[in-house]
Amino acid sequence: MEAKTLALILFLITYVCLLVFTKVRAFIAIGSAIIFVILGFVGLLPTYDYFAAIDWNVIMMIAGTMGVVSLFIESKMPSKLADFIIEKTPNVKWAMVSLALFAGIISAFVDNVATVLMVAPVALNIAKKLKISPVQSIIAIAISSNLQGAATLVGDTTSILLGGEANMNFLEFFWYQGKPSIFWVVEIGAIATVFILLWLFREHKEPVQSLDKTVVTDYFPTVLLVGIIVLLILASFIENKPDITNGFICIGLMIIGLIRKFILTKDKHTLIDVLKEIDYTTIGLLAGLFVLIGGIKEVGVIDDIGALFVNLGKDNLFVIFTLIVWASVAISAVIDNIPYVATMLPVVTSIAASMGIDPTILYFGLLVGATLGGNITPIGASANIAGLGILRKEGHELSAKDFMKISVPFTLTAVITGYILIWLIWA
Repeated sequence: MEAKTLALILFLITYVCLLVFTKVRAFIAIGSAIIFVILGFVGLLPTYDYFAAIDWNVIMMIAGTMGVVSLFIESKMPSKLADFIIEKTPNVKWAMVSLALFAGIISAFVDNVATVLMVAPVALNIAKKLKISPVQSIIAIAISSNLQGAATLVGDTTSILLGGEANMNFLEFFWYQGKPSIFWVVEIGAIATVFILLWLFREHKEPVQSLDKTVVTDYFPTVLLVGIIVLLILASFIENKPDITNGFICIGLMIIGLIRKFILTKDKHTLIDVLKEIDYTTIGLLAGLFVLIGGIKEVGVIDDIGALFVNLGKDNLFVIFTLIVWASVAISAVIDNIPYVATMLPVVTSIAASMGIDPTILYFGLLVGATLGGNITPIGASANIAGLGILRKEGHELSAKDFMKISVPFTLTAVITGYILIWLIWA
């Protein structure tokens, strides 16, 4: 069996296992990567620099940001901000929409799941006081956090992956190559979805009663989170910096937060609790996938997949762009978008190289399709699963049909807006 066929079979088996055995995805990816390395040592596959295949900047950014976010949530600052927003809303309809928008804004800088865990309790509090169902509000918070996660470099794992592949810095998510970047596309999409949410929640005209005010006693985690953003911006102006600069920034500020917390509490268990909040499953999954993708890239599989897209699109950029966006929506509706985006980014790079074009339009199309497509179904994104878990604990079992009554119009509005804007700006 030739090396290319063997590598492709191993990768496909891995992907199927990732879909079926979702609770052990990290172990599957790492195990497959180890098999890949072993096959390289025995000569069945070509060897390459396995360690260098892992994007350590991405891994460190994810770990560091998650650690700081854990401290930020613990400080109760998100809940205080939500209280402030609710004070300004005239009724439940606007409170639900405002919470969804607030979740989106937070999610542009904080992990999507963490955002849901921050904002959902506020929605539950409102629902209990007014004796209404929290289902619609929690769904809106989850899908809104998914939408805005694509807006900045640190908003979502998929954005961090794009930044690594395209070598984009924090500011380039706002303005790139002299044009409006993905941030503005996402924000205009978010504005368009407000009208969908207002229509969906049109019957909730109950006045909002005053809620118990959240008290924040520690503002240092907020300083750390803002510090990450500011330092990433400043780092973007440094030329010829090390490839893992952003990763060091995020890890460094997390360590500062951990040291300070230990000094204040003198309890090592508080450090362990913060470190537990880091999503090691995602980190392990990505590390394994980086090795696997490096392997199939080495044997030429990535180039072959890229060539298939070019052939299907008849070498027409608009057709290829359309295929990437809407195939990504369909695929991300049923599988997690992290392994999908990690796989497709080098494919997109290969497509652009074969066509002799700048890959930006295809990168952004992939990000919009894959990140927003996960909103369609309850299992399409981790934030959706987290939201449903919160509802389940409150005794609300939700069917896919009920979820999709909100998610489908919301997602299609956001994707269509992004699809049109990216083409108009970048074609």
